[in-house]
Amino acid sequence: MTVSIILAAKGREVVSVEPNATLSSVVALLAERRIGAVLILGVDRRIVGVISERDIVRALAERGAAALDDPVSQFMTRRVSTCTEGETMSSIMERMTEGKFRHLPVVDQGRVVGIISIGDVVKHRLHEMERDSAAMRDYILTA
Repeated sequence: MTVSIILAAKGREVVSVEPNATLSSVVALLAERRIGAVLILGVDRRIVGVISERDIVRALAERGAAALDDPVSQFMTRRVSTCTEGETMSSIMERMTEGKFRHLPVVDQGRVVGIISIGDVVKHRLHEMERDSAAMRDYILTA
């Protein structure tokens, strides 16, 4: 199973903001969209960072409510791991676990073509296990 299968099922929409967006606008966007992270894209639409709920909690712990008026570029994670559509689910799960991150942008030739979360991976894996289990039950019943 590859990343492309997850993207085919969930879609390729990527929620993003510019580096000068305020932290409060990102908080509102996360709440509105019911998501856990937003990509920060530069003028060339390339990834310059990602901001997640964890980053926001750290910002608020460090600066308090004043952080909400600051640009997201002050708090974003700058070293963003990415993947390609051809990577396998097992390699993605391993990387997310080792890196302790839950969102992984999907890139093709340096451009963002989607984003997957650990929730997307787990959901897909559960559906896969259910299909395998049903196939085994059918096989046993017809044998």
